[in-house]
Order: sequence, then C-alpha cells, then structure tokens
Amino acid sequence: MYSEKLKSLIGFVLRQYRGNETLPTQEMNHEFFNPAALQIVSMNPDHIQSLKIIGAVITVSSTRTHDTDTSGETIIRLLKEAGIEISHYAIVPDTIEAIRHEVITALKGANCIVLNGGTGLTHDDCTIEAVLPLLDKRIEGFGELFRMISYHEIGSSAMLSRALAGISGGKAIFCIPGSTGAVKLATSGLIIPEIGHILTHATK
Repeated sequence: MYSEKLKSLIGFVLRQYRGNETLPTQEMNHEFFNPAALQIVSMNPDHIQSLKIIGAVITVSSTRTHDTDTSGETIIRLLKEAGIEISHYAIVPDTIEAIRHEVITALKGANCIVLNGGTGLTHDDCTIEAVLPLLDKRIEGFGELFRMISYHEIGSSAMLSRALAGISGGKAIFCIPGSTGAVKLATSGLIIPEIGHILTHATK
C-alpha cells in the first residue's frame, strides 16, 4: 500500500512523537529529514534561508489553566529543545473572537504560531473558523500528512481532526488537536522539521 520511503517517513514521525526510541542511522540520514539541522536535506541550499524562528503557543480551552496545560507545555518544550525562542504563550476560551484576537497579538512578535485545541467537530470547536480568515494561503499538505500519520495510531477516527496550517503575512500558523499525543506528533514530526523551509518560501 505504501512505498518503503513513505513507510520510513511515517515510522520516523511516530517515533518522534512517542519519544521512546532512538532513531537508527539510516533514518537520521533520511533524505526528507535532518531533525538536528531543522532543514530539508535534499533541497537546494538556495531554497533555505538563514532566518530566526520565533514561536508562539496558544492553547484553546475553557477549562485548562497554566498548571494543567500539559499540551501547551509540551509544545513549548519541544520548540525550545529545537532552538526556537518562545515570545508568546496564552490560554484562551473556545470563542472565535478570543482566538482570533490572540493570534493577531502573537503575530506581532512571532513567525511560527502553534494553536492546540478546538480543531474537532463539537459545537464549541471553533479554532479553524477563527484562524481561516487570517490566512493568505493554506498549507493543505499539513493536515493531510497529520491525518495520514494519525491513522496509523488511532485508525479511521483520524478523519475527525481538522488540523490546519497556513501563511499569514509571511508567518506560519498551525492549528492542531489538543491532546498531548497529537501535539507531540505534529510539533516533532511535522512543524519542527519543516518550519525553516516553510518560512523561507513564505517570506520570498
């Protein structure tokens, strides 16, 4: 069903998110990823600019606090471990107005904004509705890859996720589910390896 290259990629991302296995040498040298360098190995060097990545983390929840927001803390930790400075962190309720206001605030000081929570199908899940009008372009492949990889962990219920990414004014915005497992998968396996590449294209 999948090529060996794609199987290797899926395995890489799942190990990153589980955080309990050492990557074998052949996957550390995978032509798609070089996690330590945070760049695409097989891309022409002219396609990757040297730029400062500054992160912002927004947790969308009407019940979490700074003491209980394990998912937000996980994203911050993973970004910092990758050498990404965090300029903004907030917890906002599940309302379009509050979410959109916080994203606009975060965009003033960061170029990699990660929102977690509010991406499902319940009546109060409105992160996507809040963010979509702010995007100049959508990164369709982000949600597609997230759901494909999630399928190998949780099965067909992966289709319920509306994970989304896009560009706003040359800056990247990612909307991911709020579970700790989901934020590990998205942040370690998709956002960190590609953010330099994304921002290079977004700022041209």
